[in-house]
Amino acid sequence: MFVSKDELKTLFMQGNMELTDEMYKSFNTYAGELVEWNEKINLTAITEPAEIAIKHFYDSIYPFTLYDVPNGAKVIDVGTGAGFPSCPLKIYRQDINLTLLDSLNKRIKFLESLSDKCSLDARCIHSRAEDGGKSKELREHYDIACARAVAPMYILCEYCLPFVKVGGAFFALKGSSGREELADAEAAVKRLGGQVEAVKEYALPSGDGRTLIVIRKTSPTPAKYPRPKAKITK
Repeated sequence: MFVSKDELKTLFMQGNMELTDEMYKSFNTYAGELVEWNEKINLTAITEPAEIAIKHFYDSIYPFTLYDVPNGAKVIDVGTGAGFPSCPLKIYRQDINLTLLDSLNKRIKFLESLSDKCSLDARCIHSRAEDGGKSKELREHYDIACARAVAPMYILCEYCLPFVKVGGAFFALKGSSGREELADAEAAVKRLGGQVEAVKEYALPSGDGRTLIVIRKTSPTPAKYPRPKAKITK
């Protein structure tokens, strides 16, 4: 049993976010699917209803209210896992055009089922980020690439910036140490055609610290990036 509509509405109000009946139905379905599939494949360690509401749904949507996401934006969620942050965002912002990319086919099967049951109309792609970023179909195709809790910032930039078109942006959802991670990634940001545009620090209603980092794509990513994973991490 997920939290009640009133409970979720009260939670969302703390972030000045509205909750409609249709949204609640989708979030309720999402929570149920997440817990059910989690018994078969490892999707999340967070399975308590109140924690799903705060640490998955609120945490996924709120940072996108701090910065402009254009209407109808093409968004790719890189290393999306169980669909965070972009699936909750799609429930909240039906106008976005969503692509989900993950390296584990079992998770893609979950995402395809979730997309169908929650009417997300998401494109689900089974691929490693470093392979997808080389694809002519996906490279520099998106207005926004986003990622939450995938890798350190200096690695994440190389995974995500190749997907972003010039003029678009990469949204990195980080914990309280996001600013420190960014300091280690500044050279990589410039090398990949990006420029840091915003760093916003905030806290969830639970008190957990978070950081939103927005990197604007100012020039094409050089063709040699992204490199194979071993080279990136080295």
